[in-house]
Amino acid sequence: MGTSQSREDYISDSDDYKEEEEEEERSDEEEYQDAQEKQPTPIGDLDAKLKALKLKYGTPSSSSSTSSAAVSHNAVKLYLHVGGNTPNAKWIVSNKLTSFSFVKTTNVDGDSDDDDYEGSSSDGKGQWILKVAGKVRARVSTDMQLKMFGDQRRVDFVSRGVWALKFYTDEQYRRFITEFQDCLFENVYGLKATEENKVKIYGKEFLGWVKPEAADDSAWEYADDYDMAAKSPNSVTPVRSNQQLMEEFEEAANGGVQSLTLGALDNSFLVNDSGVQVYRNFRDGIHGKGVVAKFDSGGGSKSTPKKALLMRGETNMMLMSPLKEGKPQANGLQQLDIETGKIVTEWKFEKDGTEITMRDITNDTKESQLDPSESTFLGLDDNRLCQWDMRERRGMVQNIASLNSPVLQWSQGHQFSRGTNFQCFATTGDGSIVVGSLDGKIRLYSKTSMRQAKTAFPGLGSPITHVDVTYDGKWVLGTTDTYLVLICTLFTDKDGKTKTGFSGRMGNKIPAPRLLKLIPLDSHLAGADNKFHGGHFSWVTESGKQERHLVATVGKFSVIWDFQQVKNSAHECYRNQQGLKSCYCYKILLKDESIVESRFMHDKYAVSDSPEAPLVVATPMKVSSISLSGKR
Repeated sequence: MGTSQSREDYISDSDDYKEEEEEEERSDEEEYQDAQEKQPTPIGDLDAKLKALKLKYGTPSSSSSTSSAAVSHNAVKLYLHVGGNTPNAKWIVSNKLTSFSFVKTTNVDGDSDDDDYEGSSSDGKGQWILKVAGKVRARVSTDMQLKMFGDQRRVDFVSRGVWALKFYTDEQYRRFITEFQDCLFENVYGLKATEENKVKIYGKEFLGWVKPEAADDSAWEYADDYDMAAKSPNSVTPVRSNQQLMEEFEEAANGGVQSLTLGALDNSFLVNDSGVQVYRNFRDGIHGKGVVAKFDSGGGSKSTPKKALLMRGETNMMLMSPLKEGKPQANGLQQLDIETGKIVTEWKFEKDGTEITMRDITNDTKESQLDPSESTFLGLDDNRLCQWDMRERRGMVQNIASLNSPVLQWSQGHQFSRGTNFQCFATTGDGSIVVGSLDGKIRLYSKTSMRQAKTAFPGLGSPITHVDVTYDGKWVLGTTDTYLVLICTLFTDKDGKTKTGFSGRMGNKIPAPRLLKLIPLDSHLAGADNKFHGGHFSWVTESGKQERHLVATVGKFSVIWDFQQVKNSAHECYRNQQGLKSCYCYKILLKDESIVESRFMHDKYAVSDSPEAPLVVATPMKVSSISLSGKR
């Protein structure tokens, strides 16, 4: 499908509107400036001029538009994108001269203006919406996927279509951005966007997240330089700007694919409604072996496993099936012996003799699935973080053949009283843990304690649905429905030593995160009901090697970012932006059905003419292997 930039056009003032009004010789900006700047101009003449402009360009009648003064204050040119991703795609002018307004309403989804209060509502209730020309009425939220073009005095966004606003002055453009961000803050947190309230929400240490222009960005530059210096000359294939996505091959799955589990050794696996399909790992991707391990629920009514975890040198797989459809919690696991293809036992989650549930499981470290003697793994529930042990308390592996339903031992962990709302977690190469929460917070725990986080990053208003971390723990990637958030965990302690937020408190010099987003057009094409999920770094399990790409899934899209490019503060995406830096430079792989998961194979499967190991993309019916190459 190409890169994001290939579907994004510069909007000039000589647009398709000329097809309808070829006789016009002066731009609307010149007309607007005449109305605004001609000296001397009596107020009555100015009003007359604005009214004439409104008639000339077919703006709404006086009964449905704002006053002339408001038009001049909030004047914009409104564009609509038509044609989608076809060769005929283009911007057309919807209104040559109109106005925008931010209003607070209790009738967010309705079309009536009865409950709208411009500026604020009388009782402080309601949500902020953006209104433009009677054609746009959108709740101010990240769902709008607002993108800024400071050099064009333009913003693009999604609201039942893809729209663009062009402003006539820099002051108007900057004021719109400020008002939008203030309304967004209030809609998310229910508080006015005052300095006091921002400190209340984020804390003094994280004010750089609210005012990125005042944040210390040196950590990003230092981390980038540090990563480059740490690499051996042969550890990374240089990333080329002209690299292409090349599909090596595609195979039919047996249908109903629920999850993709990649191995670093010989095999990878797809879990579907009937069992676990085994695939062979090769340098150009994964190939089906024709082997399926069937599920045997013993006459029970367990649902299809949604989570699979490789253990013990990738010879065993732990399968977690939710108790209720649509809910992630499970009260136990099935253990699959991959060599025999059989479920050898079912484990129960218990603490102090009481059955409990888990919503997620993961390995102790990034590479512990390769350890043949591995007998422990981590578990997560809404208010629990713990380690489970498959051995008896005296240290021997349980004889599962003689036990009807063995109980996993709660090895260590903490059960929090309330309020954590954990959603997802991941581990580093040394066993440090990152946890994402419903309130958007991301917590970093050291490998020695699960009771108290060393660092807790504030939420940006959206729940964290998936989290990943680099092998060295320097970078954390959180997934939300509408964007990914990339966090640098490096800081310098009082002794001048460089550490990560997993090993110590980061103090007050915490760099602002960066956001990875879709351009509004791609977000619209992905579909309103399709959300980002499963953001991952590429996969390394060796100290000194650096992850090179990031991948996430939304609808039928696999979206790939160049990690080095995202970290580069001088990258062109970050120019002329206000607020948190957002990167829109990515490549899209389009499939013909919704994607279940996209993951890069282990780094050892990267070949000499590719900057990365193959990308494996699973849909409900197929699995594909894709190479990144500079060759076509």
